[in-house]
Amino acid sequence: MSQSAPAPSNRRILTASLVGTAVEFYDFYIYATAASLVFGPLFFPSASPSMQLISSYATFAIAFFARPVGAALFGHFGDRIGRKSTLVASLLLMGGSTVAIAFLPTYAMAGWIAPTLLCLLRFAQGLGLGGEWGGAALLAVENAPAGWKARFGMFPQLGAPVGFLAANGLFLILGVVLTPEQFMSWGWRLPFVASVALVGVGLWIRLKITETPAFAKAVSEAPPPKVPLGEVLTRYPLQTLGGTFAVVACFAIYYLATTFALGYGTTTLGYSRQAFLGVQLAAIGFMAVGIIVAGYWADARTPRKVLMTGCVLTIGAGFLLAPLMGSGSLFLIWAFLALALFLMGLVYGPLGAFLPGLFPARVRYTGASMAFNVGGIIGGGLAPMVAQALADRGGLVPVGLYLSVAALISFLALWPLRREAQ
Repeated sequence: MSQSAPAPSNRRILTASLVGTAVEFYDFYIYATAASLVFGPLFFPSASPSMQLISSYATFAIAFFARPVGAALFGHFGDRIGRKSTLVASLLLMGGSTVAIAFLPTYAMAGWIAPTLLCLLRFAQGLGLGGEWGGAALLAVENAPAGWKARFGMFPQLGAPVGFLAANGLFLILGVVLTPEQFMSWGWRLPFVASVALVGVGLWIRLKITETPAFAKAVSEAPPPKVPLGEVLTRYPLQTLGGTFAVVACFAIYYLATTFALGYGTTTLGYSRQAFLGVQLAAIGFMAVGIIVAGYWADARTPRKVLMTGCVLTIGAGFLLAPLMGSGSLFLIWAFLALALFLMGLVYGPLGAFLPGLFPARVRYTGASMAFNVGGIIGGGLAPMVAQALADRGGLVPVGLYLSVAALISFLALWPLRREAQ
């Protein structure tokens, strides 16, 4: 492994990949938090709080089904015209949709029009994020010096905990300074409005970067593919399928430890919104630690080996979910969330290097994006809703089993990819 440090010129690249994904994930997570806390009663009137929460989680899932569409759309242009302009477009779509949610009427104001508009904007959010992750990962790893791909690839992954801290931290502050009535009436809209400033910062940084060397080299050697998605599916089916199921674990563990846990903790367990958000904020730092550990470890070994180790540990964590989350102790709940999010870092951090390594540069944007986002549907899109339904019927034990099965699926998907990762 090369021990030479990254060149100073690469700092702008790493900052662009980190800040851009932090902004995108902030947008995505404020929706997840609002779905757990306020969207149910505001947009889906029902006699049952549990049904309101499930309806709210259903709108949360919409973006995951939009993400593969965004991956195909932005991947097409990312592989044909370049990474930079595609990343700018994905950021604008995601940010514009997020800000628009702030000005939506509620069900009491507009009836069925309100949840319909919410679903449409959520779909647009998913389109934007579908093109975001793959481009940010390529921006980092295609500029990485020899021996540094996983460490460069961990920078867009670090945008996830940064975005989470910003999103949930703002919700926590609003919960402290506003009354519950003020928060439900208009306070929940403020984090969505704040996205304007964050998107502006992301655009300013991304407009200053140049195209990646790998893309420039691929274009100089051969014309770009006319239909990148077609080439991915016909020439790289094993890589696409294996990469898709390899990411199931990271999505499942994350959205069970954040979105589901927040909704379950503030409804079924009866904790206050501020208390549970505080517990999650205290645990999210372990995700960043896991990502950094995984980045260095993956460069020393291989991304695949780190991912498989993380999956095995996550299988075991599934059996701890019920006793710790149902313990009645906020400290033990925090301990489980910290463990789960650390493991999330292990099964998420190496993906920035692993998934792009499955595909050649000419179709890498499309291939990595499709695998990541289709895997997101399987692992995360339905996870909060399915977990809530399982908890309503059988408590937390089947939710823990759900997590273990998701990790097992990813482990088995990684097994045959030994010779495929480049």
